[in-house]
Amino acid sequence: MKPAPPIRSVGLVRRVPDDDEDEEQFKPLEWSLMRRLFTYTVPFAAKRNALVVLTLIRAMQIPAITWAMSRIIAGPIARLAGTDATASHDREILPWAILGYGVLAVVTDAMFHFRQRYALELGEKVVNALRSAIFARMQSMPMSFFHRTKLGRIIGRVTTDVETLRAGIQDVFFVSVIQFGQMVFAAVVMAWCDWVLFLVVIAMAPVLWVVNNHFRMRLSRLSRAAQESFSRVTSTLAESVNGMRVTQGFVRQETNLGLFRSLLADHSRYNIEQARTSAILTPLLELNSQFFIAVLLMLGGWRTFHGFMTIGDLIQFFFLANLFFSPIATIGNQYNQALIAMAGAERVFHLIDAKPDWEDDPKATPLPAVPGTGLHVEFRHITFGYDPARPVLHDVNFNVLPGQTVALVGHTGSGKSSIINLVSKFYLPTAGELLLDGREIRTVTSHSLHRQMGMVQQQNFLFTGTVLQNIRLSKPEATVAEVRDAARRLDCLDLLEALPHGLETEIGERGAGLSVGQRQLVCFTRALLADPRLVILDEATSAIDALTEARLQKALVELLRGRTSFVVAHRLSTIRHADIVLVLDQGRIIERGTHPELLAQHGRYAALYEQFVQVDEQA
Repeated sequence: MKPAPPIRSVGLVRRVPDDDEDEEQFKPLEWSLMRRLFTYTVPFAAKRNALVVLTLIRAMQIPAITWAMSRIIAGPIARLAGTDATASHDREILPWAILGYGVLAVVTDAMFHFRQRYALELGEKVVNALRSAIFARMQSMPMSFFHRTKLGRIIGRVTTDVETLRAGIQDVFFVSVIQFGQMVFAAVVMAWCDWVLFLVVIAMAPVLWVVNNHFRMRLSRLSRAAQESFSRVTSTLAESVNGMRVTQGFVRQETNLGLFRSLLADHSRYNIEQARTSAILTPLLELNSQFFIAVLLMLGGWRTFHGFMTIGDLIQFFFLANLFFSPIATIGNQYNQALIAMAGAERVFHLIDAKPDWEDDPKATPLPAVPGTGLHVEFRHITFGYDPARPVLHDVNFNVLPGQTVALVGHTGSGKSSIINLVSKFYLPTAGELLLDGREIRTVTSHSLHRQMGMVQQQNFLFTGTVLQNIRLSKPEATVAEVRDAARRLDCLDLLEALPHGLETEIGERGAGLSVGQRQLVCFTRALLADPRLVILDEATSAIDALTEARLQKALVELLRGRTSFVVAHRLSTIRHADIVLVLDQGRIIERGTHPELLAQHGRYAALYEQFVQVDEQA
């Protein structure tokens, strides 16, 4: 019976399991997944083929060593221990037989070195290719994917799930081939030596199959559940680290620790149950093997006593029987590993195969770059919803001429960010037309638009590295002089040079080494360096103190001159100078005009303006 995935609490809300948590907990091996996994070895075909050849050779070498040892014991050594007339001849050939055995052993171990090495190298290359494929897929996904997919779940796919595939590539197939080859060789030779005793060995096969089939279903379910529970642990850990400020601010440390411990206990329970099941299966298989060996001893002794076979033949048969039974436990472990690898492959390929909600039309063409000229943006009856069934913008219409500044005003949830997301082509309209320089946005490639766009947000993201490297993100080929010139035009070069190492200052992960205001200055400089035709400012000055903003307002005139800009701001200095002010409420434009025109109407904008004045005065 499939256990229902738990509903867990994170932070202040209870979370319903994700879709992939409700997957079937037991599935047989899907060879199509394994075949697809091995397609990632195609670029390394030479090494893979060499590995296959070495594996086949080893599958013959191990039985050959055992057979050679058994022949030496059953032949020359057994005859020398008796009174055989050929004893003198056996004394002559015994050293050569032992030397031949030693040479075979050395060659076998030397080839094992290369088999092991090639397997590890092939596994590493496939793992790198899979992680690269996941990362490439993530780069091509629209923003909607990241809004509904947890960071920890993506990290889990790239780390834990891909790592399970490493063993599937470098061990499962090749080790299983060796073990099966060993069993087949032993079976053939045993049948040739004594078919009666061999029938006893064959009789064991149904028993082993029943035992293994019973336990493999439980092991499959537990291994998949353990992987998914660990994915939940990873997801919660990433979420908790990102939200540590909130956790400490609301004194949620003990509560969140308890919730995390419950997830760890859940994961540990699956692992312990899996270990206990394996601890029953492996000894049980070993017990069956020993039981059948006991039967072989009894029957073989009887046949030896009655002259149907010699002591040497019996010794040889038992060497081969041990060679036949010993791979059973190994094959069982490899089967469990194959199930784990298959579960990981399902999750990894599910992520790699994820289809974007939308992609650029194949017929889309680049938006021509016209330096020094802003974009002409026009919304025609635009309706949009992150969920198409629940629109957040309703029949929005407005026209922005090149070089104009549009201020978006409204309460939280009124649709300001949605308009910015549409203009940036992070999302596509649900209905209506959005025109850029007279072209419908679907006919414009996203890359060409983003190359002509500069964006500064309230919570902007900086990468680990130096200030200079982060500014250059918008124009990697820019020289230091060009970066300094951009900062000088924004009147913030002195502030950046005042950092401990100037532009070479390391900012730490996500800009932790800079103040919030300094991070925003870096983002402003980055936007200006790109020389964009379209500028998006989303509460961009809210993190900057009043004195710095006063300096920056003059620089904003330089940044916005000749460029079309969309500004979401609560500070009056930006709104006053806008060419168009759009007042939004519940996804609709309820007022539009310039700042003086809207104040004269004494409507919603005038009321909001009064609130802004009071806030600024209190600040």
